[in-house]
Amino acid sequence: MQSSSFSPTDHLTLPDQPGVYKYFNEENELIYVGKAKSLKKRVGSYFNKNTGVNLKTRKMVKEIRRIEITIVDSEFDALLLENNLIKKSQPKYNILLRDDKTYPYLLLTKENFPQIFPTRKMIPRRGTYYGPFASVKAMNNVLDLIRELFTIRTCKLDLSPYKIAEGKYKVCLEYHIGNCQGPCVGLQNEAAYSKDLEQAKHILKGNLGVAKAYFKQEMQVHAENLEFEKAHKLKEKLDLLEKYQAKSLIASPSINNLDVCTIVSDEKNAYVNFMRVKNGALITSKNVELKKRLDESDEQLLLTALIRLQDQFQSDAEEVLLNIELTEQIEGLNVFHPKIGDKKKLIELSLKNALYYKKEKALLAGLNQDKKDRVIRQLQQDLSLPEIPDHIECFDNSNIQGTNPVASMVCFLNGKPAVKEYRHYHIKTVVGPDDFASMKEVVGRRYKRLLDEGKPMPKLVVIDGGKGQLSSAVEALKQLGIYGQMPIIGIAKRLEEIYFPGDSYPIHIDKKSESLRLLQRIRDEAHRFAITFHRNVRSKNAFGTQLTAIPGIGKSTADNLLSHFKSVKKISEASEKEIAAIIGASRAKALIAWKEKNKGA
Repeated sequence: MQSSSFSPTDHLTLPDQPGVYKYFNEENELIYVGKAKSLKKRVGSYFNKNTGVNLKTRKMVKEIRRIEITIVDSEFDALLLENNLIKKSQPKYNILLRDDKTYPYLLLTKENFPQIFPTRKMIPRRGTYYGPFASVKAMNNVLDLIRELFTIRTCKLDLSPYKIAEGKYKVCLEYHIGNCQGPCVGLQNEAAYSKDLEQAKHILKGNLGVAKAYFKQEMQVHAENLEFEKAHKLKEKLDLLEKYQAKSLIASPSINNLDVCTIVSDEKNAYVNFMRVKNGALITSKNVELKKRLDESDEQLLLTALIRLQDQFQSDAEEVLLNIELTEQIEGLNVFHPKIGDKKKLIELSLKNALYYKKEKALLAGLNQDKKDRVIRQLQQDLSLPEIPDHIECFDNSNIQGTNPVASMVCFLNGKPAVKEYRHYHIKTVVGPDDFASMKEVVGRRYKRLLDEGKPMPKLVVIDGGKGQLSSAVEALKQLGIYGQMPIIGIAKRLEEIYFPGDSYPIHIDKKSESLRLLQRIRDEAHRFAITFHRNVRSKNAFGTQLTAIPGIGKSTADNLLSHFKSVKKISEASEKEIAAIIGASRAKALIAWKEKNKGA
């Protein structure tokens, strides 16, 4: 495996070999990782003007400034490497597999007389992890089976040989009810304990057949030695194991070790079901959603999901069943698209799960959308608005005794925050703590800008405050000649009263109403946004004033420091060398001396 770096213009010199290619943008940020059977042909296809690539791909290609490749031995190796790189770097143009769950595992500890217990944290040095399990219930079923079949300890004692020899421990209730053989007091040696543990490992791996053969053999030995009671106990354990296997059986036991992966998709997303089958029993079933980034084909999406899920579930499958035929077989990946028989039935079962998952996601998205629509429709009704308020803007002021006056505007679209549309304002025309005049200024500035740019006006304007602030905002709209073109209200904090322009008395919306909760959320968001901005401005101004008191440092120098380091805290933590790189050695020396002098102040 070897790596090389190229510029986009050098793509014709790439090797005609399998490998992985990485695209970097102007900031040297990794934006895409792909695999190829032929690096020369695949990478070249992105820069071939005759190829009908989609708009998203063209946008990505425009950003590429550097290409890095890694040559591997086979396309399957390229698939594995691509998966690892995407998982590590999560480039913005790669397929996003939506799966934010933390899955449960069973940990076999690395110690004397190892334990088996559930965990969600993977720390490799602690021992061997089995799973992940698709659900806690599935994990508990396996753990309960192991504890019924074998006498594996559940205590957390340190069973080092010298600790046992010291006689520090006593047997607990688990020993008395037959769930443990007392290794803590030397009643069971590690060799006998390991014998049970080996069989437990086979069950954790899904190899139930090995454990069944072990119980049959042990039962036969005890029967031949006329130890019928021991033989009967083993028979009960064998029955328990067979009963567990029968519950998981979905196909012929002759179907030994395979994975099933199926896909259904729409314009934006794909839905994949992944199943692991051993000896005819289903040992794992998992649904995932993939968000398309570059209009990928179902084949690309399915292969991506398959490799990631096999890696996640530590699959050792000998073959894989898919519901679509690959255009070309990948060497090292035994993939089949069965048309008849038990394997075809497994495909149908997996596909049924994928279709149900897609339907479930669509239903959930619909319910969420219905809730949003319901809330803003309710708000329209409660406020008697002419249109559905799917675009709401809210204003708030912030100042402390007139210092550093600022304001904020937050925007909600379809009942959700549109953070990119939020705006901060420095108050420019008002002197002193005048909330009314400040409100008039920012409302006027906001809507003059929208008029100048020809952008759509909101369906509802919310002013954080009572009649005074509302009247000031109304004056601003009148001066712009747009008063009456959009509804405007004020919301007073104390009693959550809603004021309309010109009305002497406020209206009250039911305190339990979803529409009032939406207005409160919008008002609180505007307040939070204004307060945060005010604190930052106050902090910067205070620090800037202190800086300009230092000989040789003026306002421009202070601004350069804040522009580079972004915050006062980072300036205070910066070294003399870092500061000198921005403002020069002599000024940096003066600043460091001032910092040392004021360290305890």
